[in-house]
Amino acid sequence: MPVDIKPAQALTLTHDVAYALVLGAGADDVPDFSMRQLAMLLTIYLEPPPHTVRGMAKKLGVTKPVITRGLDTMGKHDLVARRRDEKDRRNVIIQRTVKGALFVEKLGDLVVAKARELPR
Repeated sequence: MPVDIKPAQALTLTHDVAYALVLGAGADDVPDFSMRQLAMLLTIYLEPPPHTVRGMAKKLGVTKPVITRGLDTMGKHDLVARRRDEKDRRNVIIQRTVKGALFVEKLGDLVVAKARELPR
């Protein structure tokens, strides 16, 4: 379903969602993600797996250590997990978690709620 909003509304929506996340969006354990980390998380949950550290680094145009640091942060919150690829031990597979799926679902609900608050 296409959504027709003006650029100022899109920026307001981005601001309101980011602001709510920084404030904790009503939860005690909401991590304060960077935009890169949020892009990583949404890629993991919105695009079909498998996801690897190497593939994520290539997709986002950053180094593998940058991805690893982001995954460390997300892993502390149990939003993602990692395991070695049994076929190629050089690859690290990024896995979804139940807690991560619930977080992304709540994030989607937050975006919808903030979009409904936009001035028309």
